[in-house]
Amino acid sequence: MHKGFLKTAFLLAALSVAMGAFAAHGLKNSVSDKALATFETAVRYQFYHVFALMISAILYKDFRVAAIRAAGWLFITGIILFSGSLYLLTIVQGMVLPGYKWLGAITPFGGLAFIAGWLFLFAGLFKKKGSPGLSE
Repeated sequence: MHKGFLKTAFLLAALSVAMGAFAAHGLKNSVSDKALATFETAVRYQFYHVFALMISAILYKDFRVAAIRAAGWLFITGIILFSGSLYLLTIVQGMVLPGYKWLGAITPFGGLAFIAGWLFLFAGLFKKKGSPGLSE
């Protein structure tokens, strides 16, 4: 799984850079400053958690416990829910489509996934391989 997490992290990192460039050059003149700031927040948190996913992958190689594997999946889930909902919200705001503000309600679930990922990563360092219910 650690190679899968690394591969995913590298693809999400490339996507972060592409989305950041898109914001700086493509969106800058197309959306409001508020919508641009929302998009930039999505890019920033995606990139931060790419590093968290890389850390999970590296740690999972030596600490093969379920908590660290769960942390990796939580970081991926957080990126999808947090950053993904903000990307969509920016697009909807840019197109001035009414009725899609509910997308913003998804964002906190991504934030919770990020927090849980960090806590699982922390907890995983205290678990021993073979602990009941905690290892693979």
